[in-house]
Amino acid sequence: MTHTYEISGMTCGKCVAKVKSELLKLGDITEANVQLNAPQATISMQKHVPLNVLQQAVDKAGHYQIAEAGVADDMQKAEAGSRLATYKPLLLIAAYILGATLLLEWVDGTFNTEQWMRHFMAGFFLVFSFFKLLDLRGFAESYASYDLVARQWRGWGFVYPFVELGLGIAFLLNFSPVTVNIITAIVMLVSLLGVIRAVLGRRTIQCACLGTAFNLPMSTVTIVEDGAMLLMSVSMLMLMM
Repeated sequence: MTHTYEISGMTCGKCVAKVKSELLKLGDITEANVQLNAPQATISMQKHVPLNVLQQAVDKAGHYQIAEAGVADDMQKAEAGSRLATYKPLLLIAAYILGATLLLEWVDGTFNTEQWMRHFMAGFFLVFSFFKLLDLRGFAESYASYDLVARQWRGWGFVYPFVELGLGIAFLLNFSPVTVNIITAIVMLVSLLGVIRAVLGRRTIQCACLGTAFNLPMSTVTIVEDGAMLLMSVSMLMLMM
Protein backbone atom coordinates (compact mmCIF):
# COMPACT_ATOMS: atom_id res chain seq x y z
CA MET A 1 0.00 0.00 0.00
CA THR A 2 1.13 3.53 -0.80
CA HIS A 3 0.19 6.78 1.00
CA THR A 4 1.12 10.40 0.40
CA TYR A 5 2.06 12.82 3.17
CA GLU A 6 2.99 16.47 3.60
CA ILE A 7 6.06 17.26 5.71
CA SER A 8 6.59 20.79 7.01
CA GLY A 9 9.94 22.23 8.06
CA MET A 10 12.17 20.82 5.28
CA THR A 11 14.21 23.52 3.55
CA CYS A 12 17.00 21.72 1.67
CA GLY A 13 18.24 18.45 0.25
CA LYS A 14 19.93 17.59 3.54
CA CYS A 15 16.57 17.78 5.32
CA VAL A 16 15.06 15.48 2.69
CA ALA A 17 17.87 12.96 3.10
CA LYS A 18 17.57 12.87 6.90
CA VAL A 19 13.79 12.42 6.83
CA LYS A 20 14.00 9.69 4.19
CA SER A 21 16.68 7.87 6.14
CA GLU A 22 14.63 7.80 9.35
CA LEU A 23 11.47 6.69 7.55
CA LEU A 24 13.26 3.80 5.86
CA LYS A 25 14.44 2.57 9.26
CA LEU A 26 10.85 1.61 10.04
CA GLY A 27 10.53 -2.08 9.24
CA ASP A 28 7.16 -1.93 7.49
CA ILE A 29 8.20 0.82 5.04
CA THR A 30 9.57 -0.58 1.78
CA GLU A 31 10.08 2.69 -0.10
CA ALA A 32 10.02 6.41 0.74
CA ASN A 33 10.13 9.06 -1.97
CA VAL A 34 10.76 12.37 -0.16
CA GLN A 35 11.01 15.76 -1.87
CA LEU A 36 10.63 19.46 -1.14
CA ASN A 37 7.60 19.92 -3.39
CA ALA A 38 4.13 18.88 -2.16
CA PRO A 39 3.21 16.17 -1.51
CA GLN A 40 6.61 15.89 0.14
CA ALA A 41 6.50 12.14 0.80
CA THR A 42 5.12 9.10 -1.01
CA ILE A 43 5.55 6.08 1.23
CA SER A 44 5.07 2.41 0.34
CA MET A 45 4.30 0.07 3.26
CA GLN A 46 3.92 -3.64 3.81
CA LYS A 47 1.16 -2.81 6.30
CA HIS A 48 -0.30 0.48 7.48
CA VAL A 49 2.05 2.47 9.72
CA PRO A 50 0.15 4.82 12.10
CA LEU A 51 0.75 8.53 11.71
CA ASN A 52 2.17 8.87 15.23
CA VAL A 53 4.85 6.26 14.41
CA LEU A 54 5.79 8.22 11.27
CA GLN A 55 5.93 11.41 13.36
CA GLN A 56 8.27 9.78 15.85
CA ALA A 57 10.59 8.80 12.99
CA VAL A 58 10.45 12.32 11.53
CA ASP A 59 11.18 13.79 14.98
CA LYS A 60 14.48 11.90 15.00
CA ALA A 61 15.46 13.65 11.77
CA GLY A 62 14.77 17.15 13.09
CA HIS A 63 12.03 19.65 13.79
CA TYR A 64 9.64 18.44 11.11
CA GLN A 65 5.91 17.65 11.14
CA ILE A 66 4.17 15.04 9.01
CA ALA A 67 0.47 14.94 8.10
CA GLU A 68 -1.63 13.01 5.62
CA ALA A 69 -1.81 14.76 2.25
CA GLY A 70 -4.85 17.01 2.14
CA VAL A 71 -5.38 17.09 5.92
CA ALA A 72 -3.07 20.06 6.44
CA ASP A 73 -4.70 22.02 3.62
CA ASP A 74 -8.19 21.21 4.90
CA MET A 75 -7.33 22.38 8.40
CA GLN A 76 -5.71 25.58 7.14
CA LYS A 77 -8.83 26.36 5.11
CA ALA A 78 -10.98 25.68 8.14
CA GLU A 79 -8.92 28.11 10.20
CA ALA A 80 -9.05 30.73 7.45
CA GLY A 81 -12.83 30.39 7.14
CA SER A 82 -15.42 31.11 9.78
CA ARG A 83 -14.18 29.97 13.17
CA LEU A 84 -17.78 29.82 14.32
CA ALA A 85 -18.65 27.36 11.54
CA THR A 86 -15.51 25.33 12.15
CA TYR A 87 -16.17 24.85 15.84
CA LYS A 88 -19.96 24.70 15.60
CA PRO A 89 -20.20 21.05 16.82
CA LEU A 90 -17.99 21.76 19.84
CA LEU A 91 -19.83 24.98 20.70
CA LEU A 92 -23.24 23.32 20.39
CA ILE A 93 -22.22 20.47 22.68
CA ALA A 94 -20.84 22.92 25.25
CA ALA A 95 -24.04 25.00 25.00
CA TYR A 96 -26.25 21.95 25.53
CA ILE A 97 -24.26 20.85 28.60
CA LEU A 98 -24.23 24.40 29.97
CA GLY A 99 -27.97 24.83 29.37
CA ALA A 100 -28.89 21.48 30.93
CA THR A 101 -26.80 22.06 34.06
CA LEU A 102 -28.13 25.60 34.52
CA LEU A 103 -31.68 24.25 34.25
CA LEU A 104 -30.91 21.78 37.02
CA GLU A 105 -29.87 24.66 39.27
CA TRP A 106 -32.96 26.66 38.30
CA VAL A 107 -35.23 23.74 39.21
CA ASP A 108 -33.57 23.53 42.64
CA GLY A 109 -34.44 27.19 43.19
CA THR A 110 -30.93 28.22 44.23
CA PHE A 111 -27.63 28.37 42.39
CA ASN A 112 -25.00 26.18 44.04
CA THR A 113 -21.67 26.84 42.31
CA GLU A 114 -20.01 23.62 43.43
CA GLN A 115 -23.00 21.49 42.43
CA TRP A 116 -23.26 23.23 39.04
CA MET A 117 -19.57 22.63 38.27
CA ARG A 118 -19.92 18.99 39.31
CA HIS A 119 -22.90 18.50 36.98
CA PHE A 120 -21.16 20.36 34.15
CA MET A 121 -18.05 18.20 34.45
CA ALA A 122 -20.17 15.06 34.59
CA GLY A 123 -21.91 16.06 31.37
CA PHE A 124 -18.64 17.08 29.72
CA PHE A 125 -16.85 13.80 30.42
CA LEU A 126 -19.84 11.59 29.58
CA VAL A 127 -20.54 13.31 26.25
CA PHE A 128 -16.91 13.61 25.16
CA SER A 129 -16.12 10.00 26.08
CA PHE A 130 -19.10 8.93 23.96
CA PHE A 131 -17.68 10.55 20.82
CA LYS A 132 -14.24 9.08 21.46
CA LEU A 133 -15.66 5.57 21.91
CA LEU A 134 -17.43 5.76 18.53
CA ASP A 135 -14.04 5.12 16.92
CA LEU A 136 -11.65 4.12 19.69
CA ARG A 137 -8.80 3.09 17.39
CA GLY A 138 -9.09 6.27 15.31
CA PHE A 139 -9.10 8.41 18.45
CA ALA A 140 -6.06 6.60 19.88
CA GLU A 141 -4.08 7.18 16.69
CA SER A 142 -5.02 10.85 16.51
CA TYR A 143 -4.39 11.41 20.23
CA ALA A 144 -0.93 9.88 20.02
CA SER A 145 0.11 12.59 17.56
CA TYR A 146 0.18 15.27 20.26
CA ASP A 147 -0.58 14.00 23.79
CA LEU A 148 2.52 13.73 25.99
CA VAL A 149 1.60 10.36 27.51
CA ALA A 150 0.07 8.80 24.38
CA ARG A 151 3.21 9.65 22.38
CA GLN A 152 5.23 7.46 24.76
CA TRP A 153 2.60 4.78 25.38
CA ARG A 154 0.05 4.38 22.59
CA GLY A 155 -2.18 2.33 24.90
CA TRP A 156 -3.08 5.52 26.78
CA GLY A 157 -5.20 6.56 23.79
CA PHE A 158 -7.30 3.41 24.24
CA VAL A 159 -7.58 3.91 28.01
CA TYR A 160 -8.30 7.66 28.06
CA PRO A 161 -11.96 7.55 26.89
CA PHE A 162 -12.74 5.07 29.67
CA VAL A 163 -11.01 7.36 32.18
CA GLU A 164 -13.29 10.17 30.99
CA LEU A 165 -16.32 7.88 31.25
CA GLY A 166 -15.36 6.89 34.80
CA LEU A 167 -14.84 10.52 35.81
CA GLY A 168 -18.21 11.47 34.32
CA ILE A 169 -20.01 8.79 36.32
CA ALA A 170 -18.08 9.70 39.49
CA PHE A 171 -19.02 13.38 39.17
CA LEU A 172 -22.65 12.46 38.50
CA LEU A 173 -22.79 10.29 41.63
CA ASN A 174 -20.64 12.71 43.66
CA PHE A 175 -18.39 9.78 44.46
CA SER A 176 -15.25 10.54 46.51
CA PRO A 177 -15.18 14.18 45.27
CA VAL A 178 -11.71 15.07 46.58
CA THR A 179 -10.01 12.05 44.96
CA VAL A 180 -11.96 12.44 41.71
CA ASN A 181 -11.09 16.14 41.42
CA ILE A 182 -7.40 15.46 42.07
CA ILE A 183 -7.39 12.80 39.34
CA THR A 184 -9.25 15.18 37.02
CA ALA A 185 -6.76 17.99 37.67
CA ILE A 186 -3.80 15.72 36.89
CA VAL A 187 -5.38 14.25 33.75
CA MET A 188 -6.45 17.64 32.39
CA LEU A 189 -3.06 19.25 33.19
CA VAL A 190 -1.19 16.57 31.24
CA SER A 191 -3.68 16.87 28.37
CA LEU A 192 -3.40 20.68 28.42
CA LEU A 193 0.41 20.59 28.26
CA GLY A 194 0.26 18.37 25.16
CA VAL A 195 -2.23 20.70 23.48
CA ILE A 196 -0.18 23.81 24.31
CA ARG A 197 2.95 22.14 22.92
CA ALA A 198 1.14 21.30 19.67
CA VAL A 199 -0.39 24.77 19.26
CA LEU A 200 2.82 26.66 20.05
CA GLY A 201 4.68 24.39 17.64
CA ARG A 202 2.15 25.41 14.97
CA ARG A 203 1.43 21.76 14.25
CA THR A 204 -1.40 21.30 11.76
CA ILE A 205 -3.15 18.31 13.28
CA GLN A 206 -6.65 17.23 14.12
CA CYS A 207 -7.98 17.79 17.62
CA ALA A 208 -9.12 14.49 19.12
CA CYS A 209 -11.45 16.02 21.73
CA LEU A 210 -14.52 14.72 19.84
CA GLY A 211 -12.80 11.64 18.50
CA THR A 212 -12.95 11.23 14.73
CA ALA A 213 -16.63 12.21 14.46
CA PHE A 214 -15.70 15.82 13.57
CA ASN A 215 -12.65 17.26 11.85
CA LEU A 216 -11.67 19.99 14.32
CA PRO A 217 -8.25 21.64 13.91
CA MET A 218 -6.05 21.99 16.97
CA SER A 219 -6.10 25.61 18.16
CA THR A 220 -6.43 27.90 21.16
CA VAL A 221 -10.06 26.71 21.44
CA THR A 222 -8.73 23.34 22.59
CA ILE A 223 -6.51 25.07 25.13
CA VAL A 224 -9.53 26.94 26.52
CA GLU A 225 -11.53 23.69 26.68
CA ASP A 226 -8.89 21.75 28.64
CA GLY A 227 -7.95 24.79 30.70
CA ALA A 228 -11.55 25.38 31.77
CA MET A 229 -11.90 21.79 33.00
CA LEU A 230 -8.60 22.05 34.89
CA LEU A 231 -9.72 25.33 36.46
CA MET A 232 -13.07 23.82 37.51
CA SER A 233 -11.46 20.80 39.17
CA VAL A 234 -9.02 23.02 41.08
CA SER A 235 -11.82 25.41 42.06
CA MET A 236 -13.91 22.54 43.41
CA LEU A 237 -10.97 21.30 45.46
CA MET A 238 -10.56 24.78 46.94
CA LEU A 239 -14.27 24.98 47.78
CA MET A 240 -14.02 21.67 49.64
CA MET A 241 -11.18 22.87 51.85
